[in-house]
Amino acid sequence: MKRTLIKCGWLVTNDAATGSLRGAEVLIEGDRILAVGKSLDAAHDAVIDASDMIVMPGLVNGHIHVWQCGLRGIGSEWMGPDYHANIHANIATKYGPRDNYLGNLVGALNQIDCGVTTVVDFCHNLKSLEMAEAAIDGLEETGIRAVFAHGTAKPPAKPGEIPFTHVPHPRDRIEALRKGRMASDDQRVTLAMAVLGPHYGTQEVAEADIRLARELGLYTSSHATKPNDKCISPRGYLALAKAGLLGPDHNIVHGNYIDDEELDAIVDCGATVTATVLVELHGHAPDPLTMRLRARGAMPSIGVDVEPIVTGEMFREMQAALLHARWSAHRDAAAAGEPPLTKMPVHSREALEWATIGNARTMGLDDRIGMLKPGMKADITMLRMKDLNLYPVHDPVFSIVEQASARNVDTVIIDGELRKRDGKLLFDQKLLAGRMEEMQASALRAMDEAGYQVKVS
Repeated sequence: MKRTLIKCGWLVTNDAATGSLRGAEVLIEGDRILAVGKSLDAAHDAVIDASDMIVMPGLVNGHIHVWQCGLRGIGSEWMGPDYHANIHANIATKYGPRDNYLGNLVGALNQIDCGVTTVVDFCHNLKSLEMAEAAIDGLEETGIRAVFAHGTAKPPAKPGEIPFTHVPHPRDRIEALRKGRMASDDQRVTLAMAVLGPHYGTQEVAEADIRLARELGLYTSSHATKPNDKCISPRGYLALAKAGLLGPDHNIVHGNYIDDEELDAIVDCGATVTATVLVELHGHAPDPLTMRLRARGAMPSIGVDVEPIVTGEMFREMQAALLHARWSAHRDAAAAGEPPLTKMPVHSREALEWATIGNARTMGLDDRIGMLKPGMKADITMLRMKDLNLYPVHDPVFSIVEQASARNVDTVIIDGELRKRDGKLLFDQKLLAGRMEEMQASALRAMDEAGYQVKVS
């Protein structure tokens, strides 16, 4: 197998045993990291000179609806009810297989361009197996690593129809994927289930969906965005925990309104929780769960969520998550009548770990990605240290978390393969230009069919 030696300016490994090293090297063999350290003196077939770069684990986006890429920015001033009324009850119903393919292709390429090597794609507008297959096609063509969380459409119920809240996950669809192209958990794009959960479905549906996932050996993820009195099944996660249906194989997204008793049960079961801080600050009064999780000894996970409302850039989500965590610590101390804090309550490295290790853990990938150490997958992002907004770099973790942005991403390696180099995606640019135009046309068509017009401010 081909061996590639990366000569680093700064190497940030996320591995506590190694830490961050200046002038270190990384040796890749095939799709894996073979060695990390200084002066490796190892035989190799190719060299990547990253002596003026920060070499770091690829960012992991713990929660995003990639199919929504073509609707980017249209809901920047929407409130929560507007999102569901405009997207799920309207525009999403106009999407078909080609629309999903285009959104996933362009959206995943943007994630790579922004330094992300893995996404958890919560694909929740699916009406058919064909739509799911097309969405997977879009992810696979880009070269990104992805957990494709198969979800279901949420259209308004017509008279006499059963509402989506009472409809279990479609066994035929998920079995066709699991027994077909998504049978292996070792491939670059793997399968999970994006289930309704008790906030959006009945308790019977929530239990049936998790049992189906466990039967097929799949992870599940669910949205939790409602106060108890608005949930389809109030305090439903507590009931799932008592039934033995919550564990490390379930991920809860948001959870701002969940009370302490229910959160204790979730954490005690080993289920993971993903905060999408930018979206949650945009439209919810309760805090993102990062600090409440941290207080319970659980590692938070973070993701960008909804590009129609916020940026899809993980650097900005990571920065927002850290700043919110720090601010809330200062606020809580002041509210308790304590003197001003004299030590930083949340360190920058923690936010980087949320965006890498924590996100990898949400879907059981932390044995493969999130760190740069021997045996891990070669999923690597490199940032130009001499860009004006980063130069000079004194502490690489501070630079990554508080200073960097997507503009600094020079090189991205996924599964040992170069996907971006010298600041340019290694994807057919003519093909991409055509797909981008087609995606814009598909989004405009869907909005037109839905009768939705963007109000220009």
